[in-house]
Amino acid sequence: MTLNIADLFEHAVDAVPEKPAVKVGDRVVTFAELEADSNRLGHYLQAQGVQTGQHVAIYAKNSIEHVVALLAILKIRAVPINVNYRYVEGELNYLFDNADVVAVLHERTYAPLVAACFPKHDQLRLAIAMPDALAPDDASDISSFDGVWWDDALAGQSAERDFGPRSPDDLHIIYTGGTTGFPKGVMWRHEDFWRTLGGGIDFMSGTVLDEYDQSKQAVEPRMVTFPLSPLMHGGAQAGLLMHLFAGHLTVLEPKFDPVRTWEIIEGEGVQLIFMTGDAMARPLIEEYERKAATGTPYQASQLMAVSSSAAIFSPPVKQRWMAAFPHAFFTDSIGSSETGFQGSGLQDAAHIATDGPVVTPGPHVVLLDDDNALIPIDDDHVGKVGRTARGGHVPVGYYKDEKKSAQTFLTIDGQRYAVPGDFARVEQGGRITLLGRGSNCVNTGGEKVYPEEVEMAVKGHPAVYDVLVVGIPDERFGQAVAAVVELREGATLKLEELRTYLRDHLSGYKLPRSLTIVPEIPRNATGKAQYPRAKELALESITAGA
Repeated sequence: MTLNIADLFEHAVDAVPEKPAVKVGDRVVTFAELEADSNRLGHYLQAQGVQTGQHVAIYAKNSIEHVVALLAILKIRAVPINVNYRYVEGELNYLFDNADVVAVLHERTYAPLVAACFPKHDQLRLAIAMPDALAPDDASDISSFDGVWWDDALAGQSAERDFGPRSPDDLHIIYTGGTTGFPKGVMWRHEDFWRTLGGGIDFMSGTVLDEYDQSKQAVEPRMVTFPLSPLMHGGAQAGLLMHLFAGHLTVLEPKFDPVRTWEIIEGEGVQLIFMTGDAMARPLIEEYERKAATGTPYQASQLMAVSSSAAIFSPPVKQRWMAAFPHAFFTDSIGSSETGFQGSGLQDAAHIATDGPVVTPGPHVVLLDDDNALIPIDDDHVGKVGRTARGGHVPVGYYKDEKKSAQTFLTIDGQRYAVPGDFARVEQGGRITLLGRGSNCVNTGGEKVYPEEVEMAVKGHPAVYDVLVVGIPDERFGQAVAAVVELREGATLKLEELRTYLRDHLSGYKLPRSLTIVPEIPRNATGKAQYPRAKELALESITAGA
């Protein structure tokens, strides 16, 4: 068995060549068409000297070209490098340098930034400009770095699949979006990536799949799936690949918009959506409720599965979704770029967790105490808190960062684990509650406060639209809990009012000791919290009020 990502896609092509694979706007491509264009681009990249193992950046929003680019790079055994399209020049320069990028495939609208960065990187020798997903007629100049237009790169290239054998040991790198510091490239073997993020181990049952199991499923009636996040992030990319392997139709959009999202769900008959917590769930349910109030609701009764990961899907928002879609399945999933899938939990409207996602751990997932000893996830250890870790299929490490790799990827009793720093608590029935990233934990007077737990409670207040909780310096307690809040339109909120409300939900030491009201909570493109910026806002507010 090869167990290579490109091979797994090609198995689906061979099984269902004429089935629709990806749709963006009014444009849809079949598996065969996706295969042909990715082969053409792969041949062009090879003709320009891109070799096995070299790194090629994709700097684009969601589009069919983005999918073609990803597959082409994988087909020639090069390594795709995901680029956050919101990067400014300094961040882009850092990534091109850190990732040793030799070629960049970019939307033409980003040409000015590519032009500014290109001459600063000797190893970067090729740039291909693809149509912009939102402005396809963009005519930004690409001549200063000898850029090549997408259509010209594909023109005249062979559509044949003749790239030679591949290996399960080929590397696939995902640069973390992260909430702190510079992005890091997580290096996965293709087989390990598939096992943990691409469906190679069934997420719900833990069944280990064979190489052709997903492509065999592709000949059966398949779902219409809609990952709402940008492909520049690992979770959305993994979801896309998993759907391609199994023959599903994946609908993509270049920009998140609640109205447009519901129009697609209605018009395309979408059955499964993936979203990033409240940042997407709240505006979506508010738009759904607004339209329903007009007497002409969105027709979305076929929506059967709603999955959230990477950010809090809070109880008040979840309850509104469940009321609107009583027959749908709702799941919270946990994981990271360093671990892949770590667990999921089917949510019950009568028993919604109030202090973090409650999930059943996935295969090879354990908890570690402060001495790196395993904490059994059973009823005898309910209430114990430890760091989540995943064994089995684990990344090779961080690209060009041996120190950080040694801190995150640990060998314990002869078993290698990925330990990214998330904490969880043991619950009854062999389940765990995710508490949050330890690096964000607030130590106040010796007590540990996990921001996500406080955020879940704060979001229950009717005046609160969004919130992040951070630790700020405190002379008496070392750190104090601070809430940075975005209010609902027209609402007001005072600190004591919030604290009074929270006393019914949280212990006293977890209550915020400061409240900063902001126009908008700092989050990245997928809704992930930007805690360093939230801390800056809290400190600025305190300084201004001193």
